[in-house]
Amino acid sequence: MLADKLGVTRDHLSQVLNRYAKKRFSDYINSYRIEEVIKVLNSPSLDGKKIIEITFESGFNSKSTFNNAFKKATGMHPIEFKISHKI
Repeated sequence: MLADKLGVTRDHLSQVLNRYAKKRFSDYINSYRIEEVIKVLNSPSLDGKKIIEITFESGFNSKSTFNNAFKKATGMHPIEFKISHKI
């Protein structure tokens, strides 16, 4: 959809992201999703939400994909992050 909205081919969009962002498309999108998860986790009002709820609300469709992306981005498993930030 993004390639269509930009008026370029999927291959071209992928090449641009690989070249300039040094990331695959999925990694690029997941980095924004992880930023959102961290922002929500660090907010003072979590409203009792669990990490898995925030995960799905941020656009991840799988717990394992989220866990892998989170660890890749932060160097920690989400539970380690939660403990170290006393969330």
